Amino acid sequence: MIEKGAVKLINFSRHNNKFHYIYHLTPKGIEEKSRLTFTFLKVKIKEYEVLKKEINILKQDVEKLNSLHK
Repeated sequence: MIEKGAVKLINFSRHNNKFHYIYHLTPKGIEEKSRLTFTFLKVKIKEYEVLKKEINILKQDVEKLNSLHK
């Protein structure tokens, strides 16, 4: 990511502990992260819609079964 210019690494030189390293997204990195997030959300929304339809079908099936047993 650093070589692609998506991330800029900053070292806090006073600390020997590697956990004190942080990174900043460059404008290119922000663009890439936004694109990936949008793609992820599109997939999840599609999955949600499919599940919602399946749940409604199952509810209808249960209602039909309940009405037969009355």
